[in-house]
Amino acid sequence: VRITDCYQEGGRAILGWEGGNAFTHFKNVLCRGQVGSFICEDSPRIEKAVSSLLVSERKVFFFNSKMDAVKAGILISKDSTTIYKPWALDNNSASSADCVVIQPPLPWTDTIYILAVKSEALNSDISKLLPNQTSIPFALNTAITRAVYNLIAALQEREEKDWFIYDPVLTKYFERKGPYLRPKMPEQVYDKFILHCLDLGIAFNPNYNECSIIPFGADRGTF
Repeated sequence: VRITDCYQEGGRAILGWEGGNAFTHFKNVLCRGQVGSFICEDSPRIEKAVSSLLVSERKVFFFNSKMDAVKAGILISKDSTTIYKPWALDNNSASSADCVVIQPPLPWTDTIYILAVKSEALNSDISKLLPNQTSIPFALNTAITRAVYNLIAALQEREEKDWFIYDPVLTKYFERKGPYLRPKMPEQVYDKFILHCLDLGIAFNPNYNECSIIPFGADRGTF
């Protein structure tokens, strides 16, 4: 059954289920035999990619949960920690924040969160004491780096006009900001609405309190 995916892995598949060409990079690194958890770079390319995304010099730390990443950010900068959401209206504030929590735009990485910290806001002693830090294998690090660069490119290509065209139908049921949709209907009828949409071949986010996402380039007739 053909399904129009408005869930998009909670946003991690916002560039598609291949993360652009990120999985090709992942495969290529694995094929070269770099399959261990070792660190291959003195200056990780992921930091350069994230710094380009946020237009500011950043140090990068990995965590296995959003809560751990947010807590670490608050430990570093209590009043200047935010969560990054591409194409959201507050992206400028994310760039100016000391600490930014980013979920990689790459499917099947739901246990990976990035904390991007401004270099000038980071105390070396604190960085060593951040609780629940983790590391990821080099091959996966490479894939996430490529996905971030793909996101930077997509940010230049996708605009408000690409989602505005769906408003005549979707804003009857959702409030829209950029590609993100929040349901207007009461929570008690949302499950019934979701099942009805599945019958029509459209998969919205099953969690009432989380956003659905308009797929880039979707056929307007689908809705």
